[in-house]
Amino acid sequence: MSNEDLRKHSSLVVDGIEAAPGRAMLRAVGFKSEDFQKPQIGIASTWAMLTPCNMHIDRLAREAEQGANEAGGKAVIFNTITVSDGIANGTEGMKYSLVSREIIADSIEAVAGCEGFDGIVAIGGCDKNMPGCIIGMARLNRPAIFVYGGTIRPGEGHTDIISVFEAVGQHARGELNAIQVAQIEEVAIPGPGSCGGMYTANTMASAIEALGMSLPGSSAQDAISAAKSSDCHRAGAAVLELLRRDIKPRDIMTKRAFENAIRVVIALAGSTNAVLHLIAMAHAVDVDISLDDFVRLGDITPVLADLRPSGRYMMSELVAIGGIQPLMKRMLDAGMLHGDCLTVTGRTLAENLADVADYPATQDIIRPFSQPVKKDSHLVILRGNLASEGAVAKITGKEGLQFSGTARVYDSEELALSGILEGEVRAGDVVVIRFEGPRGGPGMREMLSPTSAIMGKGLGKEVALITDGRFSGGSHGFVVGHITPEAFEGGLLALVENGDRIHIDAESRRIELLVDDAVLNQRRARWQRPAPRYRRGALAKYAATAASASFGGVTDKFD
Repeated sequence: MSNEDLRKHSSLVVDGIEAAPGRAMLRAVGFKSEDFQKPQIGIASTWAMLTPCNMHIDRLAREAEQGANEAGGKAVIFNTITVSDGIANGTEGMKYSLVSREIIADSIEAVAGCEGFDGIVAIGGCDKNMPGCIIGMARLNRPAIFVYGGTIRPGEGHTDIISVFEAVGQHARGELNAIQVAQIEEVAIPGPGSCGGMYTANTMASAIEALGMSLPGSSAQDAISAAKSSDCHRAGAAVLELLRRDIKPRDIMTKRAFENAIRVVIALAGSTNAVLHLIAMAHAVDVDISLDDFVRLGDITPVLADLRPSGRYMMSELVAIGGIQPLMKRMLDAGMLHGDCLTVTGRTLAENLADVADYPATQDIIRPFSQPVKKDSHLVILRGNLASEGAVAKITGKEGLQFSGTARVYDSEELALSGILEGEVRAGDVVVIRFEGPRGGPGMREMLSPTSAIMGKGLGKEVALITDGRFSGGSHGFVVGHITPEAFEGGLLALVENGDRIHIDAESRRIELLVDDAVLNQRRARWQRPAPRYRRGALAKYAATAASASFGGVTDKFD
């Protein structure tokens, strides 16, 4: 293709006499006359000093810029937002977390669409950055590559951010004093990078690589490493090749590619948020991915990774033995992945994996198929009278496969956390946290503080927690989230009362409120929808437009 063919979007902005004002603006930001004849590549950077996940991404954006320029393009760096779940968790501010995914997607779409970029490289760190970047690029459907900012290294004593959250519960239990908590706090986050276990950031990075939207190896690199700098440089160059070959996100993000991503997430024991985000990403390219796909693929995909939060190892330790490429090669050879799916290399997944070496024989992070952590998926889709439209449980088997208990009901995360720390929650309870769904919260907060407090209090195997909110990738224990219909929409969760019996069965995939229909009908007759918590601003807009968790919590589902 000629440069003219590659410039079908930017040429509308910079070509001709009538575009002279625009060219004048661009000259002020560094364009030379020859740059107007080059394809323009937008570099979407999520850099901010808000969080260690993103604090280094400005340098990575410069690497991508250089790679694109050297390959014959003219790169333009622009920023989108990030928020920090690790800082906001347990506060009202966490309601903006999922909302930020939509803001990121909207901003990338708006900037790239307005400025006429011919291709896009997006670099994300914290977990909402990643699906937000993919959704924004997918809507535009211009040649695009996602780059993961990379994982953090472990803190002293093999600690990480979840160690700090659980230390709060251990303090409440009397196992740690304030000085000991402070000692963990001071060493757990040693520098740049996303949270270090198979939490949501590393889960989504792995899913996006398996989907084919990142270069091979991008998901398993330390944030501060030569490999990560090279990954960004190569991505800048690779998007020019995608332009030349006219390969777009819709060519890559097919149903079969999403099936690959789902199966890799399961094998890695990834975050429940992957369910929400993969459904949302598929919606952006009109691919039908639903909870039923997670059930179907979960039945035939084992959990193979012994990674935190439920396992022992951190992502940096998986990086050291080869990352996820050898795992995908094993899965491909076993017939678990679709090798014919196109990727951003311009080659198929099978071609990318052809020369990948296996893991060292001595490693025990990734189990063999003959000795899985769990023979089928840890992401269990539940249905029943409490979740007629579905719910998502994260059950590795270490927590048991069934739980029956007595409801302990809280109408917000703050009330639940207080009740857990003050000793209201006891063995045999099912903690119910409601009015935290996409519309009711609004924003579907992560219940990391309550789940960490339960673990820290030593109740991880004796208490279940269910919610119409969601969970951090760092949450573990017997937990069920994404309950739909949510309480705010009149789902049965809104009618649960203290002392009701609840039964959860991961084997039959049922979640049931064991209360007579006549009693529930009486409660239904008395129930009134609570007033919206926000009437202006981003949270009010999200509450008004958000689809249910079973449809990814997206804000542009109008069919």
